Amino acid sequence: MRTVVLLFTVVVCAGVVSSPAQAQSWPAHPDTASADTLALSLADALDRANNKSEEVRLARAQVEQAQAEVASAWSEALPQISGSLSYTRTFQSPYNTGGSFQLPDSLRFSPDSTASVDQRLSYLERNAPLAGLTGMSALFGNLPFGQQHTYNASLTAKQMLYSGGRVGAGLKVVHAYQDQARLGLQEQIADLDLQVRTAYYHAVLAEELESIAQAAVDQAQRFLDQERLRFKSGMSSELDVMRADVSLENLRPQLVDARNQSEIATLDLKRLVNISVAQPLHLTTALEAPAESDTTPDMTAAAQALAERPAVRAAEKDVTISDQQISIAKGAYLPQVNLQVNFGRQLWPLGAFNWSGATWRPDLSAMIGVTVPIFSGFKRSADVQLARIQQQESQLKLAQLREAVQLEYERARGEKERARSTIAARRRTVDQAQRVYDLTVLRYQKGLATQLEASDARLALLQAKTNLAQAIADYHIADAQMLKALGRSSGSTNE
Repeated sequence: MRTVVLLFTVVVCAGVVSSPAQAQSWPAHPDTASADTLALSLADALDRANNKSEEVRLARAQVEQAQAEVASAWSEALPQISGSLSYTRTFQSPYNTGGSFQLPDSLRFSPDSTASVDQRLSYLERNAPLAGLTGMSALFGNLPFGQQHTYNASLTAKQMLYSGGRVGAGLKVVHAYQDQARLGLQEQIADLDLQVRTAYYHAVLAEELESIAQAAVDQAQRFLDQERLRFKSGMSSELDVMRADVSLENLRPQLVDARNQSEIATLDLKRLVNISVAQPLHLTTALEAPAESDTTPDMTAAAQALAERPAVRAAEKDVTISDQQISIAKGAYLPQVNLQVNFGRQLWPLGAFNWSGATWRPDLSAMIGVTVPIFSGFKRSADVQLARIQQQESQLKLAQLREAVQLEYERARGEKERARSTIAARRRTVDQAQRVYDLTVLRYQKGLATQLEASDARLALLQAKTNLAQAIADYHIADAQMLKALGRSSGSTNE
């Protein structure tokens, strides 16, 4: 009987001693994945989000829209050329009396070509005034007034010579708007970068916590099996078995909760990177503690980066736009000078498609027009006042944004430093909890510790590992927030 008990003790010790060895390395990720599982690293997630995100695509569309508006604004400074061709059929006209224009016989100049030279000279001396009147009748007989068929072809060119500075200010506005759209794209990419990084590390952390909870359940299950074996051999009581069973059941809800949190975090990541909900996912970027060489930027470099933050530069462009709006409003007090050149040809055929005998007659003119504003019901002064108010608002918003960006950076930097120090403390806690657990298991094997002490040591180790994983995730998320505050991202913004 003594030999059997000794053999049983050796088996139990071998099984229990294997538990702390397994507890020293909690499985973070499965090593194998099914064939249809998508392996996704953090870099892959960022790349997918930058290429397929609706927010980034919308920001790129706004950049393209700004480029089109720049081209449209340049059209105001360039010549405007237009051409036209028209046909007019006149049915009634005040210049048409129903008959042709003819002089009476007494007013006609019609010398007799068969008369003698003396007779013709005498006729010319008497009827010389009638020659001019007859010529005028022939001249007015072919004027365009009242013509039944008229073709008109024209080419018009218009160039603005002076606009009181409004066109130049408008061009500056659209160029600033274009730069603002590009900066908005960079800011959107940086914001999406932060969301993806946060969601990815949340998902990795959730998987890590799930694996820790699963390992704790497996360990408690092995402990329960050992207690049942000890009870059958008479080395423990039924109370010890019941305690081990209760300890196991208390861990199962934690495992279910960790599994649910992992699924929710993974779904959120899939939403950001546009992956189907039904697609199995395997996250390949491990939750690793930062290296010792990983340091935060110095304050000088950080201040320069904060000044170059896309959101800050976009707000500066908004101030530039408000300045030019004042120039545009003041330009309404100044005159506008335009040059217009018209070149056309007119044709009066005998019929709509009967062009025989008809010739195109040229029509060329040039005009310089000056428009001087005199009174507009005080609208111009109101526009200038409104533009100045908008300028003040833009400057105040810029100052507020700079303060907010500085605060955002300081908060992220402080959180990152806190997480770094927490990681160092949690590492020591995990080492101590692991050692306590190992010693407690050994004492329990020798009958010097109770099952409750072993269970408490296991829970302490579980909590220590959970706290360490949370601290590492907090560090990476704080680092992503600091990059966002500096306006940096992994996406290419050279659009």
